[in-house]
Amino acid sequence: MLDYLDLEAELTSEERLIRDTAREFVADRVRPEIGDWYEAGEFPDHLIEEMGDLDFFAPNLTYGDLPGVGERSYGLLMQELEAGDSGIRSMASVQGALVMYPIAEYGSETHRDQWLPDLASGDAVGCFGLTEPDHGSNPSAMETRAKPDGDGYTLSGTKTWITNAPIADVALVWAKLTEDTEHGDAGTVRGFLVEADRDGFSASEQDGKLSMRASVTGELSLSDVHVPADAILPGVSGMKGPLSCLTQARYGIAWGAVGATRDCFETARDYATDREQFGGPIAQFQLQQSKLAEMASQCTTARLLVERLAELKEQGDLRPQQVSMAKRNNVRVARDQARVAREMLGANGITIDYPPMRHAANMETVYTYEGTDDIHTLILGEDLTGIAAYE
Repeated sequence: MLDYLDLEAELTSEERLIRDTAREFVADRVRPEIGDWYEAGEFPDHLIEEMGDLDFFAPNLTYGDLPGVGERSYGLLMQELEAGDSGIRSMASVQGALVMYPIAEYGSETHRDQWLPDLASGDAVGCFGLTEPDHGSNPSAMETRAKPDGDGYTLSGTKTWITNAPIADVALVWAKLTEDTEHGDAGTVRGFLVEADRDGFSASEQDGKLSMRASVTGELSLSDVHVPADAILPGVSGMKGPLSCLTQARYGIAWGAVGATRDCFETARDYATDREQFGGPIAQFQLQQSKLAEMASQCTTARLLVERLAELKEQGDLRPQQVSMAKRNNVRVARDQARVAREMLGANGITIDYPPMRHAANMETVYTYEGTDDIHTLILGEDLTGIAAYE
């Protein structure tokens, strides 16, 4: 595997174990069939409990029986899962960073006891309801409302492009209060844990995707869904709640993109050394060596970026803007280098038998979700100048 600066020589025994476990899982359980799942547009939900058994869901959390592994270990896990496919990493990322993290960080003891063990084991699946049909990059303009109704709240609205939605047992839905309550003034954003079997709640699958086809994505519809007052996450109000969750998820995405880039490099290098044209392997030609050198360099610098993020996160010094830089850069790298790898494979590169075209298509989604490339650019611009360009 590509590790040009011997970064993995510094890994602890825990980090090596997690890397190797995830790498073996991908090799044995994902790679043999991922092409078929992708072509069919199916998510391999039969792997969820196995992923839970392997502690792939939020292993960096410390509540209860959760392992509480280090942030580099968690990053390595995301890297290896995305080397298999973005859809596999995305499922684990949403389950852990966007559902389990806010429950652990902002939920009540009852929430934690009720949901975290089942989510960690894969016995339950969660989704994160923030994006709406008319409000993607500006989630604070959400139209989903939570109306007090005596013994709880009635939720109404629509959430779209929600990973795990069609298979979720619980949705963390972000909504604005319609009236002043003990939980906030009218217009305050609050998070609600909504069981999928509640009356008025439905989830439909998003059809027609040409990217992330091995990921299950859907739309949540909430039509006067009643939830008890204790469904609300008590520990956070306002946009701090969903945005802090997105920071956790983006950290994993930045690591995952390195895995996709590395897989494209490995595939291209193996192909170039095996494929013969003009009397020898195409790796002997300067143009191909130039592409491989650039791909390896880009992958290595992306890895260095997330290595530093891991250090900052462990120290408690990581800022959201730093995560934006890594998400923006590393997804760009994966997107660009997947295309180069596809190019090096010639006609074979467009087939389902090789991963670069699949990674390239997936990266079009990763480039857009959890904050578009443009939004992360503006986040950095504001941080560097003190001037917000999107207000």
